[in-house]
Order: sequence, then C-alpha cells, then structure tokens
Amino acid sequence: MAKNTRKYWLMKSEPDVYSIDDLAREGRVHWDGVRNYQARNFMRDQMKIDDLVLFYHSNAKPPGIAGLATVASEPYADPTQFDPKSDYHDPKSTKDNPRWILVDIAFVEKLPALVPLDALKADPALEEMLVTQRGSRLSVQPVEHKHFTHVLKMAGAAPR
Repeated sequence: MAKNTRKYWLMKSEPDVYSIDDLAREGRVHWDGVRNYQARNFMRDQMKIDDLVLFYHSNAKPPGIAGLATVASEPYADPTQFDPKSDYHDPKSTKDNPRWILVDIAFVEKLPALVPLDALKADPALEEMLVTQRGSRLSVQPVEHKHFTHVLKMAGAAPR
C-alpha cells in the first residue's frame, strides 16, 4: 500500500484583498504576488496537486483560519513578475529564468466557524504549529497533519 504523500499547508491572505468568500465565488485562483524566497520554495519544491490548504485571513479582526482549499496546479512562473504595471513586478526576473513561482488553489469549503489566531495560540496541541510561533509571518507555510486535523475539529468541520 502506497504511503499517503499529501501535504498540508497554511496560506495567508488579507480578506479585504482576497478572502475565502472570493475563492468560493471564483472557484479557483492563481496564488500570485508571493515575494518571500522561503514561501516560494515551498510552492515550487513541495506543493503538489491535491495537497490541502488552510486558508488564513491575516490583518483581520480577528485573524484566523476561515476555510479550506486544495492545490490545483503544478507550480509555474508568476506572471505578475513580468508586468511593469504590477505591484509585484520584478525587473530582474526573466521568462527564461523566473524568480517567482505560484500554484493555483481551488475552493473546498468555508469552515463552519472561523478559528481565530488567539484560539490557535491558546491550544497546547498546536504549540508547534508555525502560525502560532512568535514572529512567524510566512505567507505560505507547511502544516503537520495532526495540526491540520485538530484545526478542522476546532472549526466544527468534517475530518479529511
């Protein structure tokens, strides 16, 4: 029997820029504008189609996990890096050697209840989850399966 190779992720978005409701309405989106090398490397080197994503609302009151998505594409070059009119333009990036990579994500569900960051931090079972760590600002980060399932339980969502 093959070992389950699915990975689990947390991806942050400011809900006034792009929310779980936007993803629900659109169904699928390319996750562009990531300009952190570690986050890019996670998308480029480790994300696979069908990996599950905790969709996190950052810079919100309260911040927290609002929904689920799935990785819906192989990684590919972020087109915003080539667009001089984009806030994410990178003049040092070329089509032959792109610096910035993205994946598409697809909507799975809006969680029955938002799981606020304060609740994540207060739960001893999640003390090693990256998003609960002091100074953790990474917009794309891995999540251990045990933490993923615990968050779903906290939200009142069906296990995956």
